[in-house]
Amino acid sequence: MGLNDSSPGAMRNGRGLSDQWAESVVVRPRTTERSITVHKRLVLAFALSILTLIIVTAVAVVLSVRFEECGGGGRGREGPTGESGPRGGGGSRLNGSRGERTGDEEAGQPWKKSRLPGSARPRHYDLELVVHMDNFTFSGEVSIELECVNATRVIVLHADRLEVDRVSVTAEGGTAGRAFSRPGGGAMRIQRHFPYPTNQMYVVVLHRELKPMRLYRLNVSFDAAIEDELLGFFRSSYNLQGERRFLAVTQFSPIHARKAFPCFDEPLFKATFSLSLRHDPRFTSLSNMPLAGRSPPGEDGWPAHRFARTPRMSTYYLAWAVCNFTYRETQTDGGVTIRLYARPDAVSSGAGDYALHITKRLLGFYQDYFKVQYSLPKLDLLAVPKHPYAAMENWGLSVFVEQKILLDPEVASSTYQMELTMVVVHEICHQWFGDLVTPVWWEDVWLKEGFAHFFEYVGTDFLFPKWNMEKQRFLTDVLHEVMLLDGLSSSHPISQEVERATDIDRVFDWIAYKKGAALIRMLANVMGKSLFQKGLNDYLLSHMYGNAARDDLWNKLSQAMRSEGRGIDIGGMMDGWTLQMGYPVVTISRSQSEQLPTDYITVSQEHFLYGQEVSNSSSSRWQVPLTVAVGNRSSLGSESLIWVNNRTETHRIGRMDDNTWLLGNINQTGYFRVNYDLHNWKLLIQQLHTDHRVISVGNRAGLIDDAFNLARAGYLPQGVPLQLIGYLPQEAWFLPWHAASRALYQLDKLLDRTDEYRLFSDYVLKQVTSRYHQMGWPANAPEGNVLQASYQSEELQRELIMLACSFGNKQCHRQAVTYISDWISSNKNRIPPNVRGVVYCTGVSLMDEDVWEFIWMKFHSSNAVSEKKLLLEALTCSDDVFLLNRLLNLSLTSDLVPEQDVIDVIIHVGQNPRGRNLAWKYFREKWDVLNARYGEALFMNSKLIGGVTEFLTTETELAELKEFVQSSGLGAGPALSRALEIVEGNVRWHRLHRRQFFQWLRKPSNQ
Repeated sequence: MGLNDSSPGAMRNGRGLSDQWAESVVVRPRTTERSITVHKRLVLAFALSILTLIIVTAVAVVLSVRFEECGGGGRGREGPTGESGPRGGGGSRLNGSRGERTGDEEAGQPWKKSRLPGSARPRHYDLELVVHMDNFTFSGEVSIELECVNATRVIVLHADRLEVDRVSVTAEGGTAGRAFSRPGGGAMRIQRHFPYPTNQMYVVVLHRELKPMRLYRLNVSFDAAIEDELLGFFRSSYNLQGERRFLAVTQFSPIHARKAFPCFDEPLFKATFSLSLRHDPRFTSLSNMPLAGRSPPGEDGWPAHRFARTPRMSTYYLAWAVCNFTYRETQTDGGVTIRLYARPDAVSSGAGDYALHITKRLLGFYQDYFKVQYSLPKLDLLAVPKHPYAAMENWGLSVFVEQKILLDPEVASSTYQMELTMVVVHEICHQWFGDLVTPVWWEDVWLKEGFAHFFEYVGTDFLFPKWNMEKQRFLTDVLHEVMLLDGLSSSHPISQEVERATDIDRVFDWIAYKKGAALIRMLANVMGKSLFQKGLNDYLLSHMYGNAARDDLWNKLSQAMRSEGRGIDIGGMMDGWTLQMGYPVVTISRSQSEQLPTDYITVSQEHFLYGQEVSNSSSSRWQVPLTVAVGNRSSLGSESLIWVNNRTETHRIGRMDDNTWLLGNINQTGYFRVNYDLHNWKLLIQQLHTDHRVISVGNRAGLIDDAFNLARAGYLPQGVPLQLIGYLPQEAWFLPWHAASRALYQLDKLLDRTDEYRLFSDYVLKQVTSRYHQMGWPANAPEGNVLQASYQSEELQRELIMLACSFGNKQCHRQAVTYISDWISSNKNRIPPNVRGVVYCTGVSLMDEDVWEFIWMKFHSSNAVSEKKLLLEALTCSDDVFLLNRLLNLSLTSDLVPEQDVIDVIIHVGQNPRGRNLAWKYFREKWDVLNARYGEALFMNSKLIGGVTEFLTTETELAELKEFVQSSGLGAGPALSRALEIVEGNVRWHRLHRRQFFQWLRKPSNQ
């Protein structure tokens, strides 16, 4: 959009002052000698006036320079019409008109605050971009319709890495309520404009105030680069028939829209957007909304692609892409067009068909569940080769990294298909929780991420009910995983204050995603499905196209409860869970009081922490919805709900005798651990060994996870969890095995470099071997993908093979080597897809360098993204340190390994006992390079730091980590402090518990 000129006749301040001065020094005619004295006095006065003016001017210059140094250093140039030209240009510096006040607001320098002032808010953006894919630059003009909220002379918005060219401000003439009520307005004179890079802000200072409730238009033209990093408007590439092709795509969440255009880049400043893209016509462009039209080609022969106006949304959900992709499409019964865009070869092979199919079903599911229609006429799914995250839920244009949306059913495992399914389910949920209703500020980011993560399991159950994800897989993959992190003293509340842009990254972690999901699941179980749905429906309808905070959600859920006569204060209950870090361990024991009969139990709660010396001093308390049941050898009684509010309480439960046992947190719906007295643990272990089916699958998995983690934290003797899993040879369900394997791999990290490791690995194989031989290996030829196969059976089979090969079962090793040898000799891969990862890794670790080179070659020649991921991970399994070092160097210094996979390579080398020291050394040596490349991308740095350091277990490694933290800690935020606590815990476990652990394993009767 063109820039508006100011009204004619505007007087520049310098000219006005000159006229006034000229009038005061009129030339007089020669007089008589008696007038000479008077003339001398006049000349003296004139000289004094000149001197005074020079002094005043000098002082003004000094003060102006100092002011601009405080304000960010940049200064605009105002043309004679009031339009402001390039930053840093020449021309007169403009001071206020004579008698005009400077204003307290400018003196207060609102751009120095971390948040935008809110005096003006955007209503609509007209954004025109010209994209040059030949030299990876773009230029743009944005015209922002503003509503003045409070009188102000300063407009502050965000801009980062943009070269601002021209700026103008005009008054629209209407009011906020009647935008087109009358003509009028005109250009506002700009005093100066400049960037403030410290807060990634741009400042426009006006001569006169904007008036409340009036509309204005801010116009900015700018230039920028299409970056090679993964944020803002960035470029990527892929190969098609030997030709390298480029694309450009946006990633604006959380604070990177400001890298692509000047904007009010905070979630609360919602507005509508009209986007126009001009580019080489050989490319296709996409955005949130459908294409509304094309303008005739300009002088460069490029037409402008105009997209329809968006609904009100936050800047970080705006998106566009310029690419050579093709697509396939489908349509919902309600008329929503769904397209999947990807590389032409991926589309033609059908790799996107699965995601397209489930997206259509999911839109219907969410509309039925939330009772709120999808808001846009289309939804595009864009598969890109390079992206910092698994996916991004831009409204109407969701972007996925190829590995999380393209599926080749001939080579994909059931695990890969499950992960892909859940990513799609997550992003589609965001079209409601995030896009339609957006958190007010980043402290409540869990309101969208927690819901999307919870509905990954609910939505997947809708697609594949037999997978039973919410009641089973949720426990191991969400609840158990996040409790490991949230049991650290370096954890944080799920809702935490965020002030500066640099603080935003730390709220995007598994606490927000997984703890958020676990708390929502706990709340849904307390409320019941129908009331939970009713509350969510009211919440979405009340805040659609707007913003909401956690109290808004609590209020709607409480209203739903009251509508059925249930007076639970949801806000009062949930504040304890969201505003406090961590979670409790609830200890249940039979009452020892002689005054109470045997049907009473004592329940206590305390903050669970892996370092108990810290937990003992904690004063945290929660409102705990504890479900309890009494069981015996043949049955489990009905559950009772107990609200535990105090440190210790006594409650009446069903009558018990010496042979009955207690079970808490039925089906693990609560976000807490449960401990018992040792007698009750003994009874539970006996029950598992005699008839484990009396206890539900979910609770069997929960008992395993609680027992191992309570022992690690020192609440239980080390032998209790080992004795408990002695029943596993009888276990036919995947979930308890998965819980056990996760716990055993945690111990494996602690023990795999110890002299007595064989005691541990033999014990694991003792539990695994019989069930492993019973389940066997899958058939060579896949019998169809997971849609038709038995998910539980396939996953259990894969879990047992992985345990057997990892802990040294000879038959498992022979089978893996046979598969690899057959592949090499026949050049035909007959390895069943569901176990390829295990076979590849085992073969590389046991066989020679030629096998490594073979896998490396297959990694480069494969076009299936799921297969490439498995092959790359397999390369990290080698026992040859030279090959591992070669892989590390190739991954970081060449284009042979995709940029988003480099971190996984380093982490997997660190998981390999032979590569642990190598990865740790490499990480420290290359930290500056890694931090520069991935430091701004959410998750990546914390993932790398945690993945490399969690295997460090010795005093020497702890000292090395402390030294590294001291020298480099500023660049990594909380990730290094968390890593330090984990390694300190590893060292502490060796000091306090390792001896007792191996003593139990040496007992001949450890069964």
